[in-house]
Amino acid sequence: MREILKKLLEGQISLDEAEKYLKTLQIKEVEDFAKLDMCRTIRTGIPEVIFAEGKEDQDLIKIINASLEQGRIMVTKLNKDKYNSIKNEIEMPEGFKVEYHDRAKILLIKNRETDMKGKIGVITAGTSDISIAEEARVTAAEMGCQTLKAYDVGVAGIHRLFSHIRDMLDDDVQALIVVAGMEGALPSVVAGLVDVPVIGVPTSIGYGVGEGGRTALFAMLQSCAPGIAVVNIDNGFGAGVFAAKIARIKSE
Repeated sequence: MREILKKLLEGQISLDEAEKYLKTLQIKEVEDFAKLDMCRTIRTGIPEVIFAEGKEDQDLIKIINASLEQGRIMVTKLNKDKYNSIKNEIEMPEGFKVEYHDRAKILLIKNRETDMKGKIGVITAGTSDISIAEEARVTAAEMGCQTLKAYDVGVAGIHRLFSHIRDMLDDDVQALIVVAGMEGALPSVVAGLVDVPVIGVPTSIGYGVGEGGRTALFAMLQSCAPGIAVVNIDNGFGAGVFAAKIARIKSE
């Protein structure tokens, strides 16, 4: 992009030519099933993100390989079996590093690290919520946030929570991600104790009226504690991005 703008400034190409080149750079088509946003990182600060769930293995491999020229990509909701079935077909350029986070179900492929800026905390109500919490934590870390975590500190034993909250506030976290299934009460409790934004993440952990995470979602949306934003059920990625954006702005 810089090279195209430089040529335009130096009169080597016309305005129409520059516009055509820039449009070509923005979207990359992968056969007839995918159109990649090649300027996402520059425009939004978020690396190219590929949602693995529901994609055929060969389609996913082609999308990953076509995205590698961006330097940093993230594949979410990629379970271990699917990762093992595609990993040997990824055309890894020299100098790239691969990180697969099993519990978070995230694959990272990158040729550079992100500048660290900001600090967030990640809290879960139960051990069953950790997978979604790890998705949020790994996402925020890839966006340059230092992360602190406290897992299995929910309302069934609320005394477990307080020391962790104190430690996170003493460490100057700029946002808290609170992940809970079942009745989804923990974000309300946390928001009533802290002076930083809280992002509530309902999980699909639960049974009976709580099955599928809707009770947790409704409880978080209906919370009377101010200062809570709520993402969709099992959307650890969205929570990680939101928290990281808050933290990075507050760090500037």
